[in-house]
Amino acid sequence: MSNNYGPDYVRAIAPYQAGKPIAEVAREFGLDEEAIVKLASNENPFGVPASAVQAMNAAAAELGRYPDAAGFDLKGALSKRYDVPADWITLGNGSNDILEIAAHAFVERGQSVVYSQYSFAVYALATQGVGARHIVVPAKNHGHDLDAMLAAIEADTRLLFIANPNNPTGTFIPAAEITAFLDKVPAHVVVVLDEAYNEFLATENQFESAEWVKKYPNLMVSRTFSKAYGLAGLRVGFAIAQPPLTDLMNRIRQPFNVNSLAQAAAIAALNDKEFLQKSAANNTAGYQQFVAAFEQLGLEYVPSYGNFVLVKVGSDAGAGARVNLALLKQGVIVRPVGNYGLPEWLRISIGLPQENAVFIAALSKALAE
Repeated sequence: MSNNYGPDYVRAIAPYQAGKPIAEVAREFGLDEEAIVKLASNENPFGVPASAVQAMNAAAAELGRYPDAAGFDLKGALSKRYDVPADWITLGNGSNDILEIAAHAFVERGQSVVYSQYSFAVYALATQGVGARHIVVPAKNHGHDLDAMLAAIEADTRLLFIANPNNPTGTFIPAAEITAFLDKVPAHVVVVLDEAYNEFLATENQFESAEWVKKYPNLMVSRTFSKAYGLAGLRVGFAIAQPPLTDLMNRIRQPFNVNSLAQAAAIAALNDKEFLQKSAANNTAGYQQFVAAFEQLGLEYVPSYGNFVLVKVGSDAGAGARVNLALLKQGVIVRPVGNYGLPEWLRISIGLPQENAVFIAALSKALAE
């Protein structure tokens, strides 16, 4: 019996493929969970900061009641941090939620959305989910070609996604190039600047994009607590934009989309500068550890500004899947990126020094085989 439920564009969606859980790999390959190293999902290897655990323990007493639908305290903390009014902030169940809400709020079926080749898979999913038309702009050096993206905008384009740094390739666009781009984007196009990995940038590359929101009414900045802040399992993201955009977002946002524990943990993590600094320092050291190994192994990689590295593990289309399987058998989980059109490559999240070392040894063995 054929499935005729729902619109064609929903049936055409290929569901998002998350990184393999540790328990699944242990079952599949008969391994000890404790010995498995997961470097697949760009999570913070330090886990949840102690400050956030303490805040959640305190908030647990009120779990019999609904969360604050307006997120008053969390918005207040974000408002103070980014120097924008609280009503310029929209909370999301992770930044994925923000991206989906944006598509539903700003795009009608049949209108177009612009995003780059090799950019975050959710841009395509969000576009497909509203029945919009995809305009995928060819990448330049595995990153965004802003001139080509500007030229690709059409009269019916309503949304444009930029990831900076970009996932899964790790590329970065300097501030001056983004502001020059924003100066030229037509006013009817909402630009979503997705900065999920912003906190991993070196000091010389950091800029405060929240200030740009004050200048560009069609700009929305998206951030997350899932990466540097270590709260991936709690799902907290947020957007900063001017009220005409946030008003529409809040009309369709689920009223309790960020739970009580997540709100409390996010406030604590936002103010835990020591944890953030420790995470950034570990990331810098881990990146150098990876780069040295890749160069010693003679592997091509894309210089990364996030907490992961994209590395080419072979020249044939089966290379990524083959090496990934060899790593899984050794208890190391990484991320194949064949679904991004990069079947010869793997994306490796930066872990703790000893986790990185386990991966490097396993990769050397896999390549030798």
